[in-house]
Order: sequence, then C-alpha cells, then structure tokens
Amino acid sequence: MAKKDDIIVGLDIGTTKICAIVGENKKDGVEIIGIGTHPSRGLRKGVVVNIESTVESIKKAVEEAELMAGCEINKVYCGIAGGHIRAFNSHGVIAIKNREINQADIDRVIEAAQAVVIPPDREVIHVIPQEYIVDDQEGIQEPLGMIGIRLEVKVHIVTAAVTSAQNIIKCANKAGLDVADIVLQQIASSEAVLNQDEKEIGVVLVDIGGGTTDIALYHNGTIKYTTVISLGGNQVTGDIAVGLRTPTGEAEKIKKEYGCAMTAMVSKDDTIEVQSVGGNKSKTVSKYMLCEIIEPRLEEICTLVKREIMKSGYEGLISSGVVITGGTAAMEGAMELAEQVFNLPVRRGLPANITGLVDVVRSPMYSTGVGLVQYGARRSTGTQFQRGNDSKVFSKLTSRMKSWMKEFF
Repeated sequence: MAKKDDIIVGLDIGTTKICAIVGENKKDGVEIIGIGTHPSRGLRKGVVVNIESTVESIKKAVEEAELMAGCEINKVYCGIAGGHIRAFNSHGVIAIKNREINQADIDRVIEAAQAVVIPPDREVIHVIPQEYIVDDQEGIQEPLGMIGIRLEVKVHIVTAAVTSAQNIIKCANKAGLDVADIVLQQIASSEAVLNQDEKEIGVVLVDIGGGTTDIALYHNGTIKYTTVISLGGNQVTGDIAVGLRTPTGEAEKIKKEYGCAMTAMVSKDDTIEVQSVGGNKSKTVSKYMLCEIIEPRLEEICTLVKREIMKSGYEGLISSGVVITGGTAAMEGAMELAEQVFNLPVRRGLPANITGLVDVVRSPMYSTGVGLVQYGARRSTGTQFQRGNDSKVFSKLTSRMKSWMKEFF
C-alpha cells in the first residue's frame, strides 16, 4: 500500500462527471493507482447549483477511487472552471540599486505586478510569472543571483467569483475532504497533455468539457492567455435530444456511441435505433442525420475558440497548432473539424508522462484529473482549506501568494 504522504488526489468537479484520480509520487514521476467517477448532478456550466447533489456525487467518486487504490483519501486538488473565470496580464517594476537580486526582491516585484484593482466579489486564484526583465534584458525565467539596477516582471493573473470558488471548496469539505489547492482546469489539463516543446514554440489547449470549453495559450514556455467559453458537450447532447426527439440520457448515450463531428465521414445508409420520448417504441434514423445535428454545434464552439485566439493577439505565434482534449474531443471527426476551422495542425490531447493505470486513464476525458495529480506532485503544498474553516477560506488565499509566485519556475 502507498504511503499516505506520497498520495496525491485530483478531483475534477465537472458539469457532466465527478472524477477522482489517485496518484503516488515516485522518483521517476507519477504512478496512477486509482480512479473513481460518478455522474455529476449539481453543476451547470462548471458552477455549483446544488450543494447536496454535488457532495453526494463527490462522495461516490471518492469511495470508488479509494477502493481501487486501497487507501483513504483525505486531501484533494480541486479543479475550477466556469464562465465566471477572468484572466489578464500585468506588469510590475522595482528598483534594485545595482546589487544581487534576492528572493525578497522577486517577491516584491510580483507584489507590485499584483497592485491592480480587483472587484470585491472576485478573488485571485493564480499569479503566474511569465518572464522577468533585468535592466531591459528580456526573457529571464530565474533572476535570482543576477545583478541589476531595475527588475521587472510580467505575470498572468487569474480571478474567479468568490462565491463559486467557495462553493467548490465547501462541497469538498462537506464530502469529508480537505482541499490542498484550487487549480484552473485548463492549467491542470496542460500539465497532463502538453509537452515543453509545444509550450516553447506556441500552442493552444482547447479543453471541451460538458458545460464549458476552456482555453489556454502558451508561448516561450509560459502561459500568455486563458479564457472560458460557456458552451460544451452538453449543448451537443441537448441538440441531439431535441433533433431526434429522445430523452437527454438517451441522447448522451447516442452521442458517445455513434456521434461523429463531420458528415463527410459518415455513410447516408448507416442507421441507428433511437428511443422515443415518453416510452413510445423506438424509431430508426440515419447516422447522417445525427451528424448533421452535431457538426454545426461543434463548428460553432471551434469558431468561438478561434475568435478568442484572435482576440488574444498571439494568433501568429502558435506554430505547433492546437491540442484538443476533454470528453468531446474523443468524438470521431472532432480533430478533422477543428483543423478545418482553425486552419492549423490539430492533435488530440491524452494524459502523458504517467505510469500505473495508464490504459484506464488514457482518454481525453481524464486530462484534467490526471493534470491535477501532476500539478500536486510538482508543487506539494500543504492543506489550504480544511473542513470546518469555511469562514476563513479566502483569508487563506493571501497566504498562498508567495507559493504562486514560484509556480512555473
């Protein structure tokens, strides 16, 4: 059995499913030793709308993961997403006075970059250094020990609605879990599916989940732009339910079994059995008709993503193309459709750099969960949000700033 101190658990609280993935921190990387999933009942577009239903789903997913891993789960890294996420880049400058740069200087310059007005209903969840500049020398990742007169830093700041973040932490606490950290989902997914070469020459991660599509753009090894679109696989399921006049549960099943993102890849002669609403006898429809429903919605999602890439101003710097992940990315034809819309190379992102239950988690739907484990393995922070400390949840966020400053270096 794995030692308690070596256990890292990622809890992906998604709109469609709750997924708990258990990893063990080894010298040569992360070994996945357990996984538990359960349908999500209390979220809409990545935001908790029913506390009790979410707590029950978390409990069942965690119980399943505990049984498989053979260990007790007490602490988790939680993912956060939703349309309430906002991110922006900031810049800080301090004087050094021609001496060696120490850690206190690095902390101080990042504090200067954080000196921006944030509305009281929002809270900072990540402060990610992009690059340091020492006396006009750009592109420095670690300025410690260098000599200079002026130190500058460019950072990427991610904020979330206070209530949405509090509700995620409260659900985990009520399920008997302490929260080690809350992590933006696309940052977690990036840990699992992107390699360093892609991040260096420029790449866009597109995580198409159930309720949201999360976007992260990397260049020169650091994150440059993040955003969330409030559309995802559930909209595709809803379109199928309406178009084929079938219950939502049946529509989800049909999407997973027969769904294809491009009509050009489907024969008009192929048929599928579809259950009717209200218990009426099933009917036969063509698979081509199903794809005619799916294709426009996925094309819309990709078009909105393309618009966000253009808005970022980095569209000319993503030489390695686009990586799509999330449950919807597993659909046949999704890569080909994305290539048509983006006019860039596209690959499907699968969790990598892990051992253990590789075959079990080697699917785009587990990218966030595996990424949360890898994030935790690299940072190994203490418990930040313990059960029974709801009133102090966000007073603790300020104490996390120093660890965030060093997140990516």
